[in-house]
Amino acid sequence: MQSLRVLSRLPASRIGLRSTQAYTQLRTATSSSTSSASGPARKSVTIANDTGRVPWSELSWKERGARTTQQSANFAVVILGLVMTGGVATVLWLEVFSSDSKTAVYNRAFERVRTDPKCIDILAGRGKGGEIEAWGENAVRNSRFARDHISSKSETDGIGTTHMRMHFHVGGSLAVGTVNVHMTKRRDESDFKYHHLALDVPGHERIWLENAEAWKLDKRASGKMFGVRWW
Repeated sequence: MQSLRVLSRLPASRIGLRSTQAYTQLRTATSSSTSSASGPARKSVTIANDTGRVPWSELSWKERGARTTQQSANFAVVILGLVMTGGVATVLWLEVFSSDSKTAVYNRAFERVRTDPKCIDILAGRGKGGEIEAWGENAVRNSRFARDHISSKSETDGIGTTHMRMHFHVGGSLAVGTVNVHMTKRRDESDFKYHHLALDVPGHERIWLENAEAWKLDKRASGKMFGVRWW
């Protein structure tokens, strides 16, 4: 009762002033707690510092433009990388892994020469244990880069047949020679076939390992007697 009496004795202006001060203090405390809870103000999002952590809905129009530009640039880099990877894979397939690649044709031709008895006799000597080596047009013998310098040429004639011509050098302990390869693939065929595969060694007769026109020579020879064609 005494406190009520004291309060009632205070002027109305004093009571209103105290109420206003209390409200101001309460508002200030609430603002401080809200600011501390929300943390420090974030940095403006730019192309250089955007990490994607700020939600799209909280970005300004300028910041959205920066994020869009950054993502477009990243997408372009990914596409460029895929295109370059595809190009490298295509070159590797055509030059190395395909059965019709230059490297595959070279390997098959060299294997034929390396294992042929006539070629072994002339180049290294059978039974002597000599190895036959191969190297390209501009490479040095015994070079580990020899296969990078294989001379070859591909072209398609008027009827759609693809011709691949290649030559490389081989050598053993006795002689050195040149391997000439000519392969063809018709329009309706999926693989190359030998037109001819031959070894030329100076001082020796050409060794034919493959010759698609041999039957023509045999036919011409069979039609002659004493050098005169009878039929």
